[in-house]
Amino acid sequence: MNTSNQDSTTRNNFRNAKLLIIEDNPDHGIIIHKALKHCLPEVTPILVTTEEEAIAYLEHCQLEEWEFPKLILLDLYMPQAENGWRLLEQIKALPTQLSKIPVILLSHSNSREDIAEAYERGCSSYLVKPSGFDEWLVYFQTLRTYWWETVTLPKPSVSIF
Repeated sequence: MNTSNQDSTTRNNFRNAKLLIIEDNPDHGIIIHKALKHCLPEVTPILVTTEEEAIAYLEHCQLEEWEFPKLILLDLYMPQAENGWRLLEQIKALPTQLSKIPVILLSHSNSREDIAEAYERGCSSYLVKPSGFDEWLVYFQTLRTYWWETVTLPKPSVSIF
């Protein structure tokens, strides 16, 4: 990719950029929020702590398309894996524009079964949660480089204008 195409991709990815974080652990939520603010200051983090809040936010996005997140970070164990699987399934069952938003699963589990199931259920990436803040910074710098500066993220077609 030439530099002007890469710059254009980066500008488009950061335009009105929101990142939906679905994390039930308040301490992890704080760490993730701080690391994101450090590594992705251009992105507005939207933190929700329950399945119900996540679905309510995404349903709200159907009415106000400019609120669409560009990415979703989903904690798998909320507090049990069944909660995370159910929420991933609900996200993938939403109308097309919402169901196509890349979902990155976060988990302390490095179980081969969890990883395989995550991809079978449609997640875009699976990350094992780091243990320290410095490791979170590395994760989010890598996330920035790949998801925000390299790939072209889906863009909702705003129908109200």
